[in-house]
Parts: sequence; C-alpha cells; structure tokens
Amino acid sequence: MIRFTDFMTVPEPGLTKVKFNIRAGVGGAEAWDLLLADDPEDWLDMNRHRERHQNNNLGRARYLLSFAQYYPYGPQYFIFGGFFRVTPVVPELIGGPGYALIPLPQHSEYIKRLIIKLERPVGRDLYLRWYETLQDSKLNPEVHELAPDTKLGTFPGYQNVRLKHHELQRIIANDEPSWKDALSSVKGVYVITDLSSGRLYVGSASGEANGLWQRWAGYAHLRNLTGGNRELERMRVDLGGEHIVGNFQYSILEIFDPKTKAETILKRESFWKLALDSRTHGMNRN
Repeated sequence: MIRFTDFMTVPEPGLTKVKFNIRAGVGGAEAWDLLLADDPEDWLDMNRHRERHQNNNLGRARYLLSFAQYYPYGPQYFIFGGFFRVTPVVPELIGGPGYALIPLPQHSEYIKRLIIKLERPVGRDLYLRWYETLQDSKLNPEVHELAPDTKLGTFPGYQNVRLKHHELQRIIANDEPSWKDALSSVKGVYVITDLSSGRLYVGSASGEANGLWQRWAGYAHLRNLTGGNRELERMRVDLGGEHIVGNFQYSILEIFDPKTKAETILKRESFWKLALDSRTHGMNRN
C-alpha cells in the first residue's frame, strides 16, 4: 500500500485541507462530471465552500487538495482535481463563497489520473479534512491507481455522445470498457462536425461486425483519420491531419439493433443527409 500523504506532499501540511467532493447539492451534478466539464468554473465553484454564517473562509487553510468521487469504481474512490492556493474574500460574505481558489502547478500532472481509495465512505462529517491528520483518520487513504493518461467519464448514453478527436483517440487506444461495450453493441448513423466551419459529414455503421466502435476506430488512428472516405481524405491532403485532430467532433444521430439490415440503415443515412443538408453545405459528396 502507498500511503496518500507519502505520495502527495504539500508545502505546509498544517495549513492544507483536503476536500472529497461527491455531488453539487441534493439532486445536483456528480463531482466527477463537473471536473470533466468544458468550463473549469463549474469545478472551481463546487470547491468554494459555502455556509450561512460569516467566517466562510476555509478556516486558516492556505492550500486545498481537491478530489471528485470516481463513481465508475465505487463510493470510496476519488480522483484528483487539483491543488489550489486559498485566498480569502475581503470583506467576508454571508451566504456566498468566502475564498478564491488559485490553481497551482504542483501535482498538476496527476489531475484526472490519480485515484485514491478511502478505507470507508465519506460522510457529512468527513468530506473536508486537514491534510496533516488525514492519514491517521477513519478515511486512511491509499493510492489506488495512477492512470497513464487522463481518465474519461463512463459512456454517457447514445444521445449524449459529443467527442473531440483526441478523446476518440484515447477511448479507442485504451479500449475504454463502457464505451467499447456500448458502441460495439449497436449499428448507427453518426455525424462528424468540423468545428472550425460548422460543416457536417453524415456517415453510418451498417455492416461492421462491431458496429459504431469498429467504424469510429477507423477515424481514431493518426495514420488514417478519414475512415477511407474520399472527401475527408481530400480535406486531410489540403488542410493537413492536424486540422482533423484539432477540429473534428463525433456524435450519434440514430442507433439500430445489430441485426438490422444494412439497406435500412443506409436509407436513414440518406434521410439525415437531406435533413442536415450535408451534401450541399457539408462534407458529403454522395
């Protein structure tokens, strides 16, 4: 076992707190989802402690280590979300955040990679702890995993897929289990968006044995990027592969049972090309 405080040291242990975020209030978003969100303010806002009385300034703490419950593993697992300097808000507020959080570079290479395991689940009295007493507390954290790359969330549902190219690369390269299971179990019609221009390409996985997973794997590899499509290949020649990696986004329009006939899916692909006008104003050429 690697003790958490042996692995993650801080400049002033007696002035550092550790926060274990679970969700944003009753019925609110999961902490891990906020850490993953495009807007970092969502994550920072979760870590700005709020009370209904004054002295809402995290006590005398000067630093904060922040974690999000990593629910794909279970309630006792938390993933690192950053190391911050605590700056009190002056004058003090009532009912609002009592301090600002300034991200620090120390341990930043572990953000969304380091997962620790607690000896027991976090309760209302345990979610915010002093660093210097944490290791000997009921939580007794240990280092569970240091992932080689930043973790992604679990598969969000077919209607919520919105992947940048670098995310697609990572999912395919790492055989992310929940994504592979979901995408391999369906055929479908999908859309690729060039975020630099708004142009669309509509495609389908109609005959692949492993459905959308197999089709999208063709786009993920840096030696391919185009899945064999002539128009996308022309774009790569004209604009370079870095344009695709930097600007393409992948989403799902419609899914089908793996037993669905290819001609049925191809008809729906044609419908979406008409509906989105991707032949005239997009990247489809047939």
